[in-house]
Amino acid sequence: MKRLKELIVHRKPKSPVSEAYRSLRTNIEFANIDKDIKSIMVTSSKQGEGKTTTISNLAITMANMGKKVAIVDCDLRKPRIHKIFEVSNIGGMTDILLTHSDYKRYVKNTEIRGLDIITAGRIPSNPSEILASKSMKKLLGEIKQDYDYMFIDAPPVAVVTDAAILSSYIDGVILVCSSGNVEIELAKSSKASLEKVGANMLGVVLNQLDVEGRSSYYSYYYRYYSDDEKKRVKKRKGSPEAAIQPNEPNLKVAGND
Repeated sequence: MKRLKELIVHRKPKSPVSEAYRSLRTNIEFANIDKDIKSIMVTSSKQGEGKTTTISNLAITMANMGKKVAIVDCDLRKPRIHKIFEVSNIGGMTDILLTHSDYKRYVKNTEIRGLDIITAGRIPSNPSEILASKSMKKLLGEIKQDYDYMFIDAPPVAVVTDAAILSSYIDGVILVCSSGNVEIELAKSSKASLEKVGANMLGVVLNQLDVEGRSSYYSYYYRYYSDDEKKRVKKRKGSPEAAIQPNEPNLKVAGND
């Protein structure tokens, strides 16, 4: 088994998929011109849409630009950040909050320069209450001050209220949808739920595209789009800059052309 297999930007930095993640990074930077967006939450409508893979690779692209980046696993129900980076989940967010410890004691370094992670830690019986606590808001504020970018991995929106709670602490939110099993109405309601609590929606990432090399081969061009743009993804013939490779973790990025 390949180490860090989901970290495609780290393993294969010159691949088209890695370029797609860098395109997403660029559009986030453009969104940051007039706003000080330092904390970004990544969530999905339901489980299995690739939010954790997306947030991990996006964070790596930021670190590769010389930024000091932290990924904080706030999915206290089904955490995966520690699995993707192949580190222990012992000692994490819940432990920091329950013991009132200095968070820096629980920071885990990665082999990517400039990228730190804070795992979820022990799974609590009351995750929503922990996330809604003043201590959590204060902790995220402390972490944010020490990094150029802080990425929050949050549970799916349609499953629990955790993401809605977290979004009130965060500068911007990205919603990840799987092209293979996206439920349009569920995605719309998830976006509406986040906006209802005042979340700043940066856009949508559509991933897990299934592209097969047939006689009429289509690659997909990725666009990072916001509310004032058309809510659709363009499909173009040929080999665009961010073409999908069938054997890689596929990504479709929303963005400004």
